[in-house]
Amino acid sequence: SGPLKDMDFSVQEGGGPRILHQFTLEPPAVSFRISGETAGIIDIEPKTGILYINGSLDWETKQVHKLQVESLDESGNVVKGPSAVTIHVEDINDNPPEFDQTRYFGIVRQNSRPGKPFMYVNAIDRDDPTTPHAQLSYSILHHFPNPYDEMLFQIDSSTGAISPSKTGSYYLDPQKQDTFTLVVSVKDMAGTTTNAFTSSVDVIILVRESLWKAPPTIHIKENSTEAHPVNISKVQSNEPDVIYDIFEKEKLPRLPFSISKNGDIYVTEPLDREEKDTYTFFVVSKDNKGELVDKPLQIHIIVEDINDNPPVCQQDLTVIEVQENEMGGNHIGTVFATDMDKEDTLNSRLQFKIQSQEPEFPTNNLFYIQQDTGNLHLAGRSLSKRDSAKYSLKVLVSDRAFQTICDVEVHVIDINDQIPIFEKSDYDNVTVAENIPIGTVILEIQATDGDEPATGSSLIVYQVKEGDPNNTFIIETDSETNRGFVKINKALDFETMPVYNLVINATNPEPLVENVQYNSSSLTMFKVFVTNVDEPPVFLKPIYKTEVSEDIPVNTLVMTVEAYDPEGDSVRVSKIVLKEVQGKYAQYLPNTRKIPFLQKSYLLVEGGSQKSKAFLILHLRDVNDNSPQLAMDYPAFFCYPVIGGERTLIQATDADEQLFYSKFTFSLADEMNTRNNWEISKFNATHAYLSPKHANFEEKEYNVPIILNDNGDPPLENKVNLKVSICKCSSENSCF
Repeated sequence: SGPLKDMDFSVQEGGGPRILHQFTLEPPAVSFRISGETAGIIDIEPKTGILYINGSLDWETKQVHKLQVESLDESGNVVKGPSAVTIHVEDINDNPPEFDQTRYFGIVRQNSRPGKPFMYVNAIDRDDPTTPHAQLSYSILHHFPNPYDEMLFQIDSSTGAISPSKTGSYYLDPQKQDTFTLVVSVKDMAGTTTNAFTSSVDVIILVRESLWKAPPTIHIKENSTEAHPVNISKVQSNEPDVIYDIFEKEKLPRLPFSISKNGDIYVTEPLDREEKDTYTFFVVSKDNKGELVDKPLQIHIIVEDINDNPPVCQQDLTVIEVQENEMGGNHIGTVFATDMDKEDTLNSRLQFKIQSQEPEFPTNNLFYIQQDTGNLHLAGRSLSKRDSAKYSLKVLVSDRAFQTICDVEVHVIDINDQIPIFEKSDYDNVTVAENIPIGTVILEIQATDGDEPATGSSLIVYQVKEGDPNNTFIIETDSETNRGFVKINKALDFETMPVYNLVINATNPEPLVENVQYNSSSLTMFKVFVTNVDEPPVFLKPIYKTEVSEDIPVNTLVMTVEAYDPEGDSVRVSKIVLKEVQGKYAQYLPNTRKIPFLQKSYLLVEGGSQKSKAFLILHLRDVNDNSPQLAMDYPAFFCYPVIGGERTLIQATDADEQLFYSKFTFSLADEMNTRNNWEISKFNATHAYLSPKHANFEEKEYNVPIILNDNGDPPLENKVNLKVSICKCSSENSCF
């Protein structure tokens, strides 16, 4: 109660009659009067000043009532006021949500993006939208049929957007199941309380074949005369308003293809099969944020050949040498030509024909050519250099549309009836150091040949005939002078071979005629003396590796290394240089060359004045010496009061190396209160669920003793106390 003044009241809707306030009279006032939005049920008792509601207010009908109250004297004159009295009606949750359709229908495409909505459901709640009474939460109650462990569809609890789940995006297939029925539920109070109002509706979903498909291989004729760009194919995404793009599979100077905003694929210029006969690229679809909508499609283009290339002679002039004694009918050479058109087609089939022969002596048909191979043969008789030393042929090479002339010269050469003769039969000796570089010329030799110069009959080939079983030396010939250069082909080793007694022969690439044979004139000899060079010591292995357990005792022998000096000098260990040591120190034992514990290092040895280095690598095997522990990124809690069915996920971890995967066993300690209050169930190899066994928990923190076992070798077990809070929770399901 109190004197008359402006006042505000908040009143829940419903609830029936009630007294709001009592205004006290101040002389000379003897009564009160009320006016305004009384709705027929708001009044004031004139004499006592009691403001009351004689009925129930309804928020959905009117949210605010504005009234005026005055105090009057005995004559009915206003003493005080009017004072403004405002009554705010508070909403209560008295309206269930209602869907705006009795049944929903939607279409989803095969391989649609997970999480991308293809339809929406919508419900309306008449309660105050600023309160949880009208805050709606959508969920899927049932899924018919449901052939997999996970649902194929999901719904946004706030917006009612229905989309494929990851499982659905992968498995939806109209060939297997083309219709699904979802039972979608909506709750007010944001779905967080058990006394919320609920409604449900059927959603019929039809599955249709994916529109996003790669077209079959596209064939395009080369050198097209059409106006470009030319449409060659089309793709279409399952989603509207996507952005299409092309990216290359190959890195090309330019990609002669484009795609329109509608998914039409174009070739932008004429293609040349001889430049490139196939193209492969990808088409992608993106949303307005640049995210991929569909998996990239691979587009394969084959450029079809047309006959647009003439034959090309492989050489401007083909020179063929023929010995005088070559028999008639023998194959003497081949005219080579190529065609850039597609191989193994009629467009690239070549045929050969001799068009002319100069001179035409002694006859005009001394040669013939096989029309499909270009193989050139003597027609019927041997050639004579006295008749002509050279013949010029014009060979016509043709495909189905083009012709080319190839020039051929046939040189009649003297027969190989002279053998190479060395200028010296003995080149004495050569002395070289064993570390001489490979490729060094150590001697020049010379032989001569009386056959026609610059022919296979006079060119000399030098070879080591005796004294070099390992091809340590090689001889190269100057084709103009026939001078031979003896070079080092492989590394020399004084300890293995200090002296070489070499016999060299000289031959021609062209066979000798009958009754002529190579003899001692085509042989020469010389000695190579190899001098010793002080070489570094050699390890038997370039890298020494071993493996031990991490708990190996200090000074345990882990490996033995061996080295020797090629000259036979004694070898001693110089030092070990550590590259990486984990809390240990490495030493060596010079007398035994045995290496105690270390992880990675290298070893230096000395022999004479030289040093060598070898790497030592020690791999440590893990030992199961760390007990499992709980790994919790968040506090464990359950909302008070516990209603049953709750569970929280707990995780175990172990500092030891996990060669394959962690595998922990979770169990409760064998204590009466623990096993009566809690239960634990396996989730996977590293996680388990902890659940309360009843609802009679106080609002406080509990210690739950849990036994963790890492199942190692040997297995280690650890008892840990998990702190679990039973607490009042906010609407977001977190502890206050």
